[in-house]
Amino acid sequence: MLNLLLKRLLSAIPLLLFLSFFVYLLVDLMPGDAAANLAGDNASAADIAALREQLGLDRPLVVRYIEWLGNIFSGDFGTSLYSSQTVTQILTERMPITLSLALVTMVIVVLVGLPLGIIAAMRANSLLDRTLTAFSSIAMAVPPFIIGLVLVIVLAISSPIFPATGYSPLGDGFVPWFQHLILPAIAIAVISIAEVARQTRAAMVDTLGKDFIRTTRAKGLRSKQIVGKHALKVAGAPIATVLGLQVSRVLAGAVTVEFVFALPGLGTLAVNSVFSRDIPVILGIVMVMAVAIVIINLIVDMAYGYFNPRVRA
Repeated sequence: MLNLLLKRLLSAIPLLLFLSFFVYLLVDLMPGDAAANLAGDNASAADIAALREQLGLDRPLVVRYIEWLGNIFSGDFGTSLYSSQTVTQILTERMPITLSLALVTMVIVVLVGLPLGIIAAMRANSLLDRTLTAFSSIAMAVPPFIIGLVLVIVLAISSPIFPATGYSPLGDGFVPWFQHLILPAIAIAVISIAEVARQTRAAMVDTLGKDFIRTTRAKGLRSKQIVGKHALKVAGAPIATVLGLQVSRVLAGAVTVEFVFALPGLGTLAVNSVFSRDIPVILGIVMVMAVAIVIINLIVDMAYGYFNPRVRA
């Protein structure tokens, strides 16, 4: 298992380097000029040129990238172009909100998606199975921000059960924290629930049709024992894969859903930074998200090793 972890870590290094340069190039090719935005509407061409030189934007792309990458290795993500805060400070303030949203969302996905998939597999081709399949197809076609707007209208405006916008830190109490996160979490979770339920059903149907499952049934084991002790472990690898993919989807969905619910997390920060061309903040967000996804993939790989001994070998 340790060798598998080391191999995955070593393979992640060139991936992160390539991703960092690719994103740096894309940000540089974005339309607009950060120096012109900072200088204001009445600035002259000379003022803009002086500001570009001050920010180092007049230097070649490769030189700026190497300098930025060297600062990253020393823990310095730079300073925001529009405030005196460092990017590290900004990310530290915003990250707990997005992580809280992702945590609540994934708890909902696991508690709802997995049981639905297992129940559908145990009753394959029944009316319940067909209903869940139809629901999954519909749910996967609706964007999260549409679901979020519907939830706001129904559960926050028409019936003020939950707050429509804002965020309450966990330090203010679990209930306010949960109330501010439940609606955006549901908005993001719907698509992931549908995907997890479908993939879990497919994996479980395939596993429940294998010979060793027939043997356990012949021995007189109960359905709960067959599913919980035998079938789920065999079907665990594809389920772990789809759950890992859903974490990435949740982080991506946070960009639009946080904006709808006015949550001051990384998603809202990313949208505002792109519009204002705050290059250091954009790069910092992308690198944090990239490292998070790499860590998620490592966890999924470790899950493979648990569910399948051949992977460990």
